[in-house]
Amino acid sequence: MPSELIKNKLALLPAEPGCYLMKDINGEVIYVGKAIKLKNRVKSYFVGAHNYKTTKLVSNIVDFEYIVTGSEKEALLLEFNLIKKYAPRFNIMFMDDKSYPYIKLSKEKLPTLKVVRNTADKKAEYFGPFPDSGAAYHTINLLNQLYPLRKCKKMPKKECLYYHIHQCLGPCINEIDEHVYQEMVNGIKRFLRGDVNDLLTQLKKEMNEASEALQFEKAQEKLELIRSIEHVTAKQQVQFKDKKDRDVFGYYVDKGYISIQGFFLRSGKILERALAIHPIVDDPQAMFTSFIMQYYGKNPLPAEILLPSALDVTLLEQALDTKIVQPIKGDKLKLVDMVIANARDSHHQKFELASREENKKEEAMYALSSIFHKRITSIEMVDNSHISGAFNVSGFIVFKDGEPSKKDYRLYRLGPYVSDLDSMKEVIYRRYFRILKEKSPCSDLLIVDGGWQQIEAAKEILSEFEIDITLAGLVKDDRHRTSNLMDSDGNIIDIKKDSALFFLLTQMQDEVHRFAISYHRKLRSKAMTKSVLDDVEGIGEVRKKEIWKRFKSLKNLKAATVEELAEVVPQQVAQNVFEVLHASNTDKNESDA
Repeated sequence: MPSELIKNKLALLPAEPGCYLMKDINGEVIYVGKAIKLKNRVKSYFVGAHNYKTTKLVSNIVDFEYIVTGSEKEALLLEFNLIKKYAPRFNIMFMDDKSYPYIKLSKEKLPTLKVVRNTADKKAEYFGPFPDSGAAYHTINLLNQLYPLRKCKKMPKKECLYYHIHQCLGPCINEIDEHVYQEMVNGIKRFLRGDVNDLLTQLKKEMNEASEALQFEKAQEKLELIRSIEHVTAKQQVQFKDKKDRDVFGYYVDKGYISIQGFFLRSGKILERALAIHPIVDDPQAMFTSFIMQYYGKNPLPAEILLPSALDVTLLEQALDTKIVQPIKGDKLKLVDMVIANARDSHHQKFELASREENKKEEAMYALSSIFHKRITSIEMVDNSHISGAFNVSGFIVFKDGEPSKKDYRLYRLGPYVSDLDSMKEVIYRRYFRILKEKSPCSDLLIVDGGWQQIEAAKEILSEFEIDITLAGLVKDDRHRTSNLMDSDGNIIDIKKDSALFFLLTQMQDEVHRFAISYHRKLRSKAMTKSVLDDVEGIGEVRKKEIWKRFKSLKNLKAATVEELAEVVPQQVAQNVFEVLHASNTDKNESDA
């Protein structure tokens, strides 16, 4: 039931278009939506039955705000800006706020090429999107070999390395005819639009001429360029002869989730990309529209966008100011249908994989229950970490129903190191003394990282506390890899290497090791960074904090010059810091001499 505050605010809602912002108990915006009539839309959250995800959203709402707009189009644009500002956790988000790589061709007198993800600069031309940065850099490296544009951000006073490896014409030392640059720019544009036939013909001619002149190294270079061009440009088949840039979007809804897929056609060539799978907390068409708005907030608009015919695109067309086509026949309809089919396949694949993973977890937990003749749903595992006895720590992890329960993880900084068994006893004592004191429930199974000696050490402490918990050891092979289980009587329990249980135990071993070692490294790093500045004359707590705030890590600090240090502390203190940091290197050099 909504609170009195929400009931009172619902009664005051206007029947006008606008946006609403749902807030949680901390005042954080957790969902942003738009509405034709705010009164009807916002009220709908608090009446009637909803799916699981919407119910979860509503259960977190303790307050809301709304903003009235002059039209639906204004509401759509405002929704986009509010989602961008607050990044609410229940809203569908474009690729977790990531964007695609593009190749940027600047429009300067001496243009440059670079790979970018931000396409906001209007004084440039963009080519893409590319499926990943590797594909974009592979293409740009090839273009650098073919068209030697300027590479330096600032014009150097003498010729640069690129000039000497023939990837730049050297405008820093040579007067370059503007027509030469324009020809290269035109060639780059043709290449990125897939028009490479003339280029390949020219390179093949040059290769044959070099071969006839017995210049085999040059001929080989031309052959490698030809193969690279064919590799880059032959990945996709041409779909449309007009070579117009188009984006195609579709979606599929099932099991309380929406899957969105996008195809991007550039110069008639198709680039397929799965975009998002998200729980449904609003009308699916509204979520789909919101997603597209976010996508074009980060990426250039094409000449044409293809969308399913059932979607109302009036607002999108007004907001994006580009041509939106909803085909009902022909090749364009086939393309939209293909996108929707891919969205459906991605959706089913996700749930199929999730179902298989769930079955594996159930299988692993059933196997443990069978081995120990009791129902096991929660497992604890412990691991210790130290270096030559220093920074002695331990970590406890908990898995429930085969899943990590990170809120139950615990870290322990142990006393001076004596032995691995003593560390095991200390952490078991501290762990279960706290559990008894707080009357917290125990897990069904405790697994120690080791064999019989570790089990005996744990049994000694557990028997003192009279704690009824099943105990086992994780036995390793001679390469310190998970091998088998050992029960509390010392019996080896063989675990098949291809079983779900073996996979779960290996996953837990890796997780507890990661958890303990990360704490160990953190303590070691703190000790190193604390001690190195404690030895410097003129450094107190305030200056120490300023230095770490600026340089973040010991590595960055050691790489800093005296001048960079002097931007944070006085010149003499900066000199002192520099000398202390590099004293060990100086001592080594002197001893070598």
